[in-house]
Amino acid sequence: MAKARSHCRRAWGLGTQMNKPIILCVDDEKSILESLKTQLKETFGSAYGYEMAEDARDALELIDELQETGAPLLLIVSDWLMPGMKGDEFLITIHQRFPQVVTVMLTGQADAAAIARATEEANLHRCLFKPWSEAELTEAIASGLAKFEQDKGDGAG
Repeated sequence: MAKARSHCRRAWGLGTQMNKPIILCVDDEKSILESLKTQLKETFGSAYGYEMAEDARDALELIDELQETGAPLLLIVSDWLMPGMKGDEFLITIHQRFPQVVTVMLTGQADAAAIARATEEANLHRCLFKPWSEAELTEAIASGLAKFEQDKGDGAG
């Protein structure tokens, strides 16, 4: 599994940005990941490293690698409906391990209960519905990054 993920990271060209603060996107559709990466890079430039994972299991392994390198994980954008672990479960797991990480759920199919569960148990910052607008994504990420910095300043991170 690690070999497949490393290959995926090389394919995205992101493995060299490990010293930058990280924004992680998780979605099982490659076209969604490509769109997110393009929009984030156009908006936030080279200030952040952009990591991509195609499911929650790969994302968790990637996060463990980031922890080993000391690269700070700031924010995660995760799809809800993915094979294996659904996005709300993944974000709850993330919040339990890394409560300072800001979480955004991206979905076309999540039910109200899943959104409520993620809001309550994962401290969900925002839920965006597919198809999202670039303005919605930009605002969600910018306000999430501001929240991260505020929480860090308040001693929560």
